[in-house]
Amino acid sequence: MSKRDYYQVLGVAKNAGEADIKKAYRRLAMKFHPDRNPGDKEAEEKFKEAKEAYEVLSDTQKRATYDQFGHAGVDAARQGGAGAGGFHAGEAFGDIFGDVFGDIFGGGRRGGGRSQVFRGADLRYGLELDLHDAVFGKSIEIDIPKLSECETCHGSGAAKGSSPVECDTCHGSGQVRISQGFFQLQQTCPKCRGTGKIVKNPCDTCLGQGRVRRVKKLSVKVPPGVDTGDRIRLSGEGEAGRNGGPPGDLYVEVTVKDHPIFERDGAHLSCEVPVSFATAALGGAVEVPTLDGHVSLKIPAETQSGRVFRLRDKGVKPVRGGARGDLFCRVVVETPVNLTAEQRDLVKRLEESLKKGGTRHTPREKSFFEGVKSFFMGDA
Repeated sequence: MSKRDYYQVLGVAKNAGEADIKKAYRRLAMKFHPDRNPGDKEAEEKFKEAKEAYEVLSDTQKRATYDQFGHAGVDAARQGGAGAGGFHAGEAFGDIFGDVFGDIFGGGRRGGGRSQVFRGADLRYGLELDLHDAVFGKSIEIDIPKLSECETCHGSGAAKGSSPVECDTCHGSGQVRISQGFFQLQQTCPKCRGTGKIVKNPCDTCLGQGRVRRVKKLSVKVPPGVDTGDRIRLSGEGEAGRNGGPPGDLYVEVTVKDHPIFERDGAHLSCEVPVSFATAALGGAVEVPTLDGHVSLKIPAETQSGRVFRLRDKGVKPVRGGARGDLFCRVVVETPVNLTAEQRDLVKRLEESLKKGGTRHTPREKSFFEGVKSFFMGDA
């Protein structure tokens, strides 16, 4: 029986790249694998056919031989056995299948069979700031408890004068192979935990771990304009790596505390400004606090409670750039309290005087009661 063209088997073009070939093989392997098609001889043959095609086309030299001489060249190379582009009769299918599905099953080759190195864990630190420091920035010192490289053994875990030895289970690879039917899966060596080395004479300081827990003092430069939820990354200030791996990073997560006067909305600030009845009615000026100091806010006559005044460029300059925000001041007209008898009498006399003028002194009152009347008449 003549063999089908390998490119046709995988359903790829002759100029297909390595990624396309691997993707096509993965799809066919998952579809026709015997474990998914028990007792289906046709599916088993298609699985073997796809495996053979991938075995050739995923290898640069074998693919070049196939492109030049076809199946005849591949068969000749297979019979030769020991050539640079030949096939080894005892070559395990798990080596090829593991390359494709290594990510799924946690195996695959790491570091070309060498012992694994492990990057240190990233750390997070919650930093609370008051509004002023968040807006204008500040350098703050923080204490970070973390696993650091042992200064006695310099991270090896071995006592002074000794060194770790090669693991006799994985022979220094950090991984062991487990056969499961057609699969050959690679897993982390249970004895050395992937390091490829065993510490027989552990360091007295770190007890063979290569790392010790210490508190490190760091200076964090908070940029102007940060807000709740922003993160400041300190590269390499996380936990130390293992087996020569790089350290992790430290992420400082910012939370801005509530302010007694201002509320923040992105680049803008807002606040309430209490105004006396007389100032609201006759007009005047009030002092308003800002993050840059106090400013005078002019209140026009007949200002109603709830009116908002905008002070430009008195907000926050965003940390990622852009124009500085504004400060919005909402007027709250205060009702006098703790009145004396004389003051109460004056208020009553004022009220009576205002009523003589009709609703022209209380424009909102007229519109409110007209709305109430319209509402109930509509219900009726």
